[in-house]
Amino acid sequence: MIRFQESEEEPDFSHEDHLTSSSQPLHQCIATLVCHTASYISSLTLAGKRLYTGSNDGVVRLWNANTLETLAEASSNGDVITGERGGGGAVKSLVILADKLFTAHQDHKIRVWKINDVVEEDVGGKKYMHVATMPTISDRFSKCLMPKDQVEIRRHKKASWVHHVDAVSGLALSRDGRLLYSVSWDRTLKIWRTTDFKCLESFTNAHDDAINAVALSENGDIYTGSSDQRIKVWRKNINEENEKKKKKHSLVAILSEHNSGINALALSGNNGSLLHSGGSDGSILVWEREEGGDIGVVGMLRGHTESVLCLAVVSDILCSGSADKTVRLWKCSATEYSCLAMLEGHIGPVKCLTGVIRHSGKPSEASYHIYSGGLDSQVKVWQILVPT
Repeated sequence: MIRFQESEEEPDFSHEDHLTSSSQPLHQCIATLVCHTASYISSLTLAGKRLYTGSNDGVVRLWNANTLETLAEASSNGDVITGERGGGGAVKSLVILADKLFTAHQDHKIRVWKINDVVEEDVGGKKYMHVATMPTISDRFSKCLMPKDQVEIRRHKKASWVHHVDAVSGLALSRDGRLLYSVSWDRTLKIWRTTDFKCLESFTNAHDDAINAVALSENGDIYTGSSDQRIKVWRKNINEENEKKKKKHSLVAILSEHNSGINALALSGNNGSLLHSGGSDGSILVWEREEGGDIGVVGMLRGHTESVLCLAVVSDILCSGSADKTVRLWKCSATEYSCLAMLEGHIGPVKCLTGVIRHSGKPSEASYHIYSGGLDSQVKVWQILVPT
């Protein structure tokens, strides 16, 4: 059983510039990146020393995560641009697979970018070329001809099942990189092949309301979180009989302990045995998979005063961002959760988070860099030093 310590019992370290106790973490904002001045930051991801930021004007910007210098911008029309607005609406999610960048957009589409190979030292010379939009033209054409491939999206209106018909809110890759999972405010879960970008499967009405988040565990289970206050667990069928069926995935569990809509999901622990879910009521539920496979709530993290909008796990730290304009850091261990710190500095809701553990050079402490993007059009870079 995990023991939880509510954040109100923790001291506020957010304005300290030095350690006041050997057991307290040092944290400070080391940089503020202001790039999308006319729009807010809607997504972040890290790939090695590259930081990608997406905004609600459709622009994806690449930064060197070490020097924090901006290296390139790309819009959904495929051009490398500077200071121009892109298309496609907000970039809701970003994922990297080898030399491909997948971006999910407000305009119901997923775009694929080719990262051209250059030597590692010449990261600034990378070119990002728009190579596909999902669903692809061939996918759309093949499905528009057959009535059986049409699904009703609202009264008296149909579309082929390969189309998202509302904002694509989240993306996640399978562990082997062969499959891409997308979720949408249109209440569907779709599965795509990453080699040719073909849509393989779609679950219409996977939830009763907009789907806001998707996460994959190491064992391959897919978690989707929705405004309908439920988390659903999906699993790929592995036996031959099910493989012959039209549906390659199936629903295996419904988790219904939230009392508000679910905005964010993140996994931690051995083989993703712990699931964290952030709700619109400001709570974070922690779920644990038991040996028999059942999933149950083992605790609740409280501290945020408004909706939890994003979650990220960096090593043994859970990071949460909220509409209350703060980031909270939670120490995750096998026996206890406690709030390490509250990071203040954003002047708008915190919409997205990512991070990485760094070598601090001292065996007595662990160093982290946390990146937070907000509706204030800023990306803040935080350095966290946690005594070990």
